[in-house]
Amino acid sequence: MDYQDINQTELNEKPEYFPPDKPVPKNSHRKESSVTRGFVYLLAVLVLMIIIAGSLLAIFGDSGGLPMDSNKVSVIYVQGTMITGNIPGDLGYASSEDISKSIQDAADNKNVKAIVLRVNSPGGSPAAAQEIVTEIKKAKEKKPVVVSMGDVAASAAYYISAPTDRIIANPDTMTGSIGVIWLFENRSAFYEEEGIEFYVAKSGEFKDMGGDWRGLTDAEKNYSDQVIQEVFQRFVNEVAQSRNMSQEDVKALADGRVYTGSRAVELGLVDETGNFYDAINIAAELGNIEGKPTVVYENKPTLSRLLFGSEEGMGDQSKMFLRYLFESPFGKIMA
Repeated sequence: MDYQDINQTELNEKPEYFPPDKPVPKNSHRKESSVTRGFVYLLAVLVLMIIIAGSLLAIFGDSGGLPMDSNKVSVIYVQGTMITGNIPGDLGYASSEDISKSIQDAADNKNVKAIVLRVNSPGGSPAAAQEIVTEIKKAKEKKPVVVSMGDVAASAAYYISAPTDRIIANPDTMTGSIGVIWLFENRSAFYEEEGIEFYVAKSGEFKDMGGDWRGLTDAEKNYSDQVIQEVFQRFVNEVAQSRNMSQEDVKALADGRVYTGSRAVELGLVDETGNFYDAINIAAELGNIEGKPTVVYENKPTLSRLLFGSEEGMGDQSKMFLRYLFESPFGKIMA
């Protein structure tokens, strides 16, 4: 094979192909830098949220201490108008179901030695007060229950305070207001002016009592007075029995007026004046706790409620209940 044949063979063979390197985009390093910065920012935000959440939880959460800590005083808040039903607490109402459940939980917890009810309420429905009183009396069989009164603890709020082991009020707390009211609304003049007429078919004389399209008849007024006196008497009985007072002494104070905390002490409606922390120390003493007690909160606002609003929300059931409460054709009995 001569030189010409060798060159021809080499020419017939396919040369090995090596693709050129891909050009590097001019902004690639910039994109990588942006992704890195974004990741760092996201990480920083997450860390900040964890710090904020931890701080809020420390402030508003349950400071329960160690799991085996047996020197606990449980605080239960009663804030706003008391009503029955499962109503979100941040609507300004105190649900008897929520409060009763909190009392049950504290009473059943062997590590809780005493309970403090922090009451700041103008009153509410007698039925709601009675539900709470029932649970207070059950809890008292297991451990002491103390009331700490805030700005106001009147009417039904005093109703639930009376049967506790000790009542502590600030000197200028507004309390007392022992009594019952039943409110009916008469819009007949408005309906007449608007040309609105009603026809009511009823099975009995009192079936449409309280309808706002007319006022009460004399018979209905007499009957409503009887109902009020019945509810009022139960209120008086509870105060007399719980505060070791006579029926006559309680009724002498039960004309609906409010008393300052200092005056209530003089009248025997409150045991002593003091603040929230005084009440905790008294509860700890009654619960035979040695040293500083660990305070736990049964129904204080949670972190999720603080950040996102009510945990249960203002559902249709809650709306219907509140509408029924304030538009009830039977009027509103409040204590």
